[in-house]
Amino acid sequence: MKFLRLLFVLSLCSIYACFSSKSEKNETLSKNQNPTQKSSKIVLNGAGATFPYPVYTTWAKKYYKETGVKVNYQGIGSGGGQKMIKNRLVDFAGSDQMLEPVTLRKWHVLQYPGVVGAIVVVYNLDKVKDGELKLPNDVVADIFLGKIKYWDDEKIKKANPNLNLPHQKITVIHRAEGSGTTWNFSYWLSQISPEWRNKIGYGKVVEWPTGIGAKGNFGVAAYIKQIPGSIGYVEYAYKLKNNLKAAQLQSKEGKFVKPNMRSFTEAAKNAKWSPENDFYLPSNLILSPGKNSWPLTVATMILIPEEKIEKDKEVNKFFYWAFKNGKKDAKDLGYVPLDENTVNKIKIYWKNHKVNP
Repeated sequence: MKFLRLLFVLSLCSIYACFSSKSEKNETLSKNQNPTQKSSKIVLNGAGATFPYPVYTTWAKKYYKETGVKVNYQGIGSGGGQKMIKNRLVDFAGSDQMLEPVTLRKWHVLQYPGVVGAIVVVYNLDKVKDGELKLPNDVVADIFLGKIKYWDDEKIKKANPNLNLPHQKITVIHRAEGSGTTWNFSYWLSQISPEWRNKIGYGKVVEWPTGIGAKGNFGVAAYIKQIPGSIGYVEYAYKLKNNLKAAQLQSKEGKFVKPNMRSFTEAAKNAKWSPENDFYLPSNLILSPGKNSWPLTVATMILIPEEKIEKDKEVNKFFYWAFKNGKKDAKDLGYVPLDENTVNKIKIYWKNHKVNP
């Protein structure tokens, strides 16, 4: 009897040891299933300019994989982003229109550059290749003023004697909502055309003399693809993504320049950034000096509320990671990443406002 009782106890011990071993093994496997994955409850919400949307969302995906911090960014236009940050509905906003220091103080908002890009004039013409079309300053202005109505207009033909331009109606596509891209594009038109400056002026929203309105850079790009004979303005990343054709424009010195990374970089290196005035440049990077500088080069800005210190630090941590690790992604998408000198100035700015990550 004693022998049977002993055998029963030994059997129970053996069964327990077996299950215990399996349980420990499964627990170990569960812990080590993905040892590199990090988790975080931090979520950062941003909204604004569609101009940087492709690169911000690309950075956000990679940042989440590396840190577990989720960054949401909605491309609703610079005007919408400015309203959202002013009313504290987001943690950060994107704006292609730089805000003056007096406005920043009034809204209690900080501002620094996120990335540099470019606006390009895109067109839909069957027999004209990408980069072949040359549009002088007065011609661009007259097209968007509605004065030049057909592609075989004498002014266009004179600038492009080797192109077979069709007698096709020009359809202008422009932004429908408050847009920093529109602010910069209309500012450029006001600088190169006295008539545009006197009749239309510049702003996030303008009274377009002609054309069809579309929402966002993506909306303008979609219309250009669909409508033969159309012309419009988009950020360069949207030109690349949609395989659109872009025209040559004149630099500040009057030379025709093709839109590419080299001409964007030429313009970007002339930026005179200063942390003391919140990186504000009255004309952004438009018409930067240099015969090979793209005339519509633009820096897009980050806006954050100055009182939300801890959340600001998390936002800035994301962008600092992007400045260091996202350069290749920016270039691949058609943007110019910020150089080390500019990043160092941003770090000083963060430190001065006690929001350094």
